[in-house]
Amino acid sequence: MRRIDAIAISFGVFVAGGIIFLFFNFVGLDSISAGIWSQVVLIAGVIGWSMTYLFRVLTKNMTYNQQLKDYEEAVIQKRFEEMSPEELAKLQEEVGQEKQS
Repeated sequence: MRRIDAIAISFGVFVAGGIIFLFFNFVGLDSISAGIWSQVVLIAGVIGWSMTYLFRVLTKNMTYNQQLKDYEEAVIQKRFEEMSPEELAKLQEEVGQEKQS
């Protein structure tokens, strides 16, 4: 994430808090109650977002992990393509022996 993205997200959360406050104020709550309830909504949103982040971390479903997996597969594919027919036959023989044991 770039710095400008973080600034934009922070600004968006700030604006969303103001809009939520104005909504609660429009509905009929006084300023103190509207402020408390807008904070409750924003904190619930932050906790929910944090839980989705923790879920992605625990399941290893993050961008870095996917990039690393793609890189490893590309390296293995390139090495496989560079192997001679004799090396491929030897590799297939080794894999066959491992499957049998």
